[in-house]
Amino acid sequence: MEVSRRLRTTPDTVRTWRRRFLERGLDGLCDDPRPGVPRKITDANVERVIVKTSEETPKNATPWPTRSVAAATGMSQSTISRIWRAFALAPHRSQTFKLSTDPLFIDKVRDIVGLYLDPPEKALVLCVDEKSQVQALNRSQPVLPMVPGVPERRSHDYVRTGTTTLFAALEVATAPAAGAEGRPEPVSA
Repeated sequence: MEVSRRLRTTPDTVRTWRRRFLERGLDGLCDDPRPGVPRKITDANVERVIVKTSEETPKNATPWPTRSVAAATGMSQSTISRIWRAFALAPHRSQTFKLSTDPLFIDKVRDIVGLYLDPPEKALVLCVDEKSQVQALNRSQPVLPMVPGVPERRSHDYVRTGTTTLFAALEVATAPAAGAEGRPEPVSA
């Protein structure tokens, strides 16, 4: 009764495991086969699904859909879903990351955030973002593959091939713009 209270289980459970230990020793602590239909999916099949999902890419799709893996392995779509859930695989999920190597990165972030938090008097602060990094081009870093419990990860930026991002400040009263180098440039309306 004391063991069942400490382990927060029923006295019958404690009696069952104690009896099995007394009868078979340490071998009695291994779980007995359960009643019901024997398992049809072997460990080799599970491994095949995991390898296909995490190390291969399909020909005509970005992530592996369950139907494609099912067709390629000869298993059912629901079996593939159960394996993915059991091993926390989510090929449809992807994360991005950005690593800046700019030595002035912190100073630049402070300047930009400072404009929003404490804008100059009689000034208008605008943010225009054309999402230049969202293009189907080569990433600057290799894609980190999906592993159980962690989605695929891609770098935030890509190798630029002619596209640039322009940063400028517009003085509303006189209409000149300070370009990326800080030189005033005329602005046409």
